Amino acid sequence: MTITSDIKYIGVNDRNIDLFEGQYIVPNGIAYNSYAIIDEKIAIMDSVDANFKDEWLSNIKTALDGRNPDYLVVQHMEPDHSANIISFVEAYPEAKIVSSKKSFEMMKNFFGTDFSDKQVVVGEGDTLSLGKHNLTFVTAPMVHWPEVIVTYDSTDKVLFSADGFGKFGALDVKEDWACEARRYYIGIVGKYGMQVQALLKKASGLDINIICPLHGPVLTENLGYYLDLYNTWSSYQPEEEGVVIAYTSVYGNTKKAVIKLKERLEANGCPKVTVNDLARCDMAEAVEDAFRYSKIVLATTTYNADIFPFMREFINHLTERGFKNRTVAFIENGSWTPMAVKVMKGMLEKSVNLSYAENEVKILSALNEDSEKQLDALAKELCN
Repeated sequence: MTITSDIKYIGVNDRNIDLFEGQYIVPNGIAYNSYAIIDEKIAIMDSVDANFKDEWLSNIKTALDGRNPDYLVVQHMEPDHSANIISFVEAYPEAKIVSSKKSFEMMKNFFGTDFSDKQVVVGEGDTLSLGKHNLTFVTAPMVHWPEVIVTYDSTDKVLFSADGFGKFGALDVKEDWACEARRYYIGIVGKYGMQVQALLKKASGLDINIICPLHGPVLTENLGYYLDLYNTWSSYQPEEEGVVIAYTSVYGNTKKAVIKLKERLEANGCPKVTVNDLARCDMAEAVEDAFRYSKIVLATTTYNADIFPFMREFINHLTERGFKNRTVAFIENGSWTPMAVKVMKGMLEKSVNLSYAENEVKILSALNEDSEKQLDALAKELCN
């Protein structure tokens, strides 16, 4: 793939992986992106996962057509991007490694060496000339590791964005960018909104025509769309007006209440209602929905004087990622001493700027006339 006349894509697709980072379901695989900037001197931008060493080295050889690279730029030390540093050094012993000081410290931990004879240490604002291409390095600590740098090529106006603007899915799959980019962002980067905001501020001062991430497609058109979404996600603002209902149900009575609430929300004109059964859905999809929509209903049972484990896990995912700026409503079920609302509110104390619905639904084992009326009142409140 040709990005510009001087920049070639040399990454790989992984269609064999089942869980990315050991937890995220990726039915359409994932891409490990790497790029070659070919000038008077040649820079390779990051490596790929260890399982694709031979394919990556072959891609470099093909792209360079008999030339050898002068530099390997390491923007991020996660193994899906750094695992083949040793292989690169063995293949191209004369090349230098360009990275942050902290990255070289991590290389010592990963590989037993920090490549002291090959180091080119760069920090905020440092530059590297390849000839007509001039690279400027921008630090991006905690987006989403502390050593991260991104790289701007002022000649072709390309931002090499590390894990920023990435998405799940191999490059030979056609799918909506926002859906899998949102799940990727919230799951992996979502805790670090403040740091992403800082990076976006730096990026706003650059003239960018192309964004080259380490996962997902190269972005070449309508960049404002992607930047606006990242600004929304990293500022923890709702992306859409709507209600997501996240629930657990042991014997089906809480589920019945959720189904009735969904029907009443739709009857009252709510623009979007999404339901997630936390025991059966992809948890990352449910977390994505919670950050996407403006309102959320948490519905669960009292369980061992606590709440059902899947709901506890779900709320932990939310608070860990800085969940805020939402309206939250509750449905609780308990056969003798309902405690679910109390427990859930206690867990959400870690979050800020949440507003709670005035109406709560309390089910004593199964829906009755009183809890049906509470459902009606909650539906009307959420739709208004």
